[in-house]
Amino acid sequence: MVTYIDADQAILKNTGQIRLYGAEAFEGMRKACQLTARCLDALAEVAKPGVTTNEIDRFVFEFGMDHGALPATLNYRGYTKSTCTSINHVVCHGIPNEKPLREGDVVNIDVTYVLDGWHGDSSRMYPVGEIKRAAERLLEITHESLMLGIAAVKPGVRTGAIGEAIQTFAEAERCSVVRDFCGHGVGRLFHDAPNILHYGRANEGPEIREGMIFTIEPMINLGRPHVKVLSDGWTAVTRDRSLSAQYEHTVGVTADGCEIFTLSPGGLDKPGLPK
Repeated sequence: MVTYIDADQAILKNTGQIRLYGAEAFEGMRKACQLTARCLDALAEVAKPGVTTNEIDRFVFEFGMDHGALPATLNYRGYTKSTCTSINHVVCHGIPNEKPLREGDVVNIDVTYVLDGWHGDSSRMYPVGEIKRAAERLLEITHESLMLGIAAVKPGVRTGAIGEAIQTFAEAERCSVVRDFCGHGVGRLFHDAPNILHYGRANEGPEIREGMIFTIEPMINLGRPHVKVLSDGWTAVTRDRSLSAQYEHTVGVTADGCEIFTLSPGGLDKPGLPK
């Protein structure tokens, strides 16, 4: 049984209830999410060949500090970094280290800032120098999958409509959708109800209602959908070592659709920009 609750009346833990937020919360989320989007814009000039993912991580930490925000991942369940950097066949939760990026890599950088108690969660793919056409195509398909999922959001439909839109498109392009990870409710909590699956059928899942806030973050593989988590307990990779990509936005459900809180102010959240 799915229950919905006014976010102002809910305790600050994930109880499985779906929170419905008002105008004040939407404004708080806009500010947090736009800070994250500005950081991701700035990272376009950082994610270059020879740069280590630890340097990217330091940039994310310092950008947050300069703007009065904390990275949500820092010390989250034992995670010690300010961002996740997932390269090539890494699906998600790649841990920054001293290994430099190489020409032809693609890297997902996932940033969540906590600003005035609100979580702004978004990720993008960055081509490192010149990349192969197969990688370019995967980035295009993954971004389009995200935008089709977002287009399915409106009050009265079920969350399965998001998954169906993503799965139908990605599989028609001969790619696969990762099942092991999903989008999630977000707001004053980093991870909240409901889970947003990136596959499924339109008649499945809880009903979408005005005031809900959640992420949509499909992970799309060039090969098969199966993943495994490495011994560090975080890094998820494709089992067949095929290339994987992910784009993520945070959205708030409005009366007739949704508002994308994490849109790039510089229009840099689409594949192919910048090179």
